[in-house]
Amino acid sequence: MRKAIAVIGSASETNNQAINLAREVGIEIAKRGYTLITGACPYLPYEAAKAAKQEGGFVIGISPASNYDEHINGYGFPDDVFDFIVYTGFGLKGRNVIMIRSADAVVAISGRIGTLNELTIAYDELKPIGILDVEGLAIEFPELVKKSKKKGSRIIVEKSPEKLLMNLSKLIEQ
Repeated sequence: MRKAIAVIGSASETNNQAINLAREVGIEIAKRGYTLITGACPYLPYEAAKAAKQEGGFVIGISPASNYDEHINGYGFPDDVFDFIVYTGFGLKGRNVIMIRSADAVVAISGRIGTLNELTIAYDELKPIGILDVEGLAIEFPELVKKSKKKGSRIIVEKSPEKLLMNLSKLIEQ
């Protein structure tokens, strides 16, 4: 069975560096033959999904909406790059649990409070976490974990999407 990597990050990011990194992450995931999972949202996760699809990858969206109409018209989320969308009907936080549990690992790019929510779920679920060293709340997560003194998953921080995926691959292929 194919392994899956969830890509999380800001759903309202306009930073060109973060957008380019998200695209590189999508390409690297597809090149390695992994399925890419996102929260079926716009901006950074969408850019990663779009790049993975262009690279020939398989992309799944886990939507907070109950159905297609709510996904498009209620949330204003995209549908054009996904091979399959799961409509959870659980809202954003509920969707996050399903998305993280469906993945073998998580890659975080930039992000805000929603990304921190996804990261804490991944950490508690013992999913390997890869964080790209770019401005945003995700890069603060390793320090927050240290302060919490709670044991959880392995966290890797890298500047390069290629190096991040290479190291993350080692963890999920064990």
